[in-house]
Amino acid sequence: MGKRLFVSVDLDGLADEVGAVQQRFAGTAGIRLTDPEQAHVTLKFLGETDPERVDDLVSELETAVAESGVDPFEARVGGLGVFPSLDYISVVWVGVREGHGDRELTALHEAIEDRTTALGFDAEDHEFTPHATVARMDHAGGKARVQDIVRTRDPDVGRLRVEEVRLTESVLREGGPEYATVDSIPL
Repeated sequence: MGKRLFVSVDLDGLADEVGAVQQRFAGTAGIRLTDPEQAHVTLKFLGETDPERVDDLVSELETAVAESGVDPFEARVGGLGVFPSLDYISVVWVGVREGHGDRELTALHEAIEDRTTALGFDAEDHEFTPHATVARMDHAGGKARVQDIVRTRDPDVGRLRVEEVRLTESVLREGGPEYATVDSIPL
């Protein structure tokens, strides 16, 4: 049986701040909030992975991090956005402020993308935007409220010291996904 894996930078220490942003959406029809304790920036979603490939994958991730040239850095998390668009919202997210960690995260993503696609993982089919998902829209009942909040609010979530990327397993449960760190790769 495979493991459902992704590579991330976790928003350690910012759960309360993420939760405060989520409170803006409390009671909105169609919104399902994510667990703020599990907030993270996904650098690469890998999907179902044979457990026997994990050692090779970790080795390639170590190489990718080294090739990225990214040293430990500080990121500023804030602002709101949606995917795929304000007209059709499926995901609500907080971003990484421009000039405050976004370039480093993008460099890590690109190096990881190169190494993982060389291993046979699917290439991303969209442009990378450093973000952490805070909510998902199950239906458009509260769309107008979400649009208004995203257009008019620019919350500061906080600062994050990024010193590693994590290979994370996602186990889908009835109450939502549970994440467990498989391995950590220091910058």
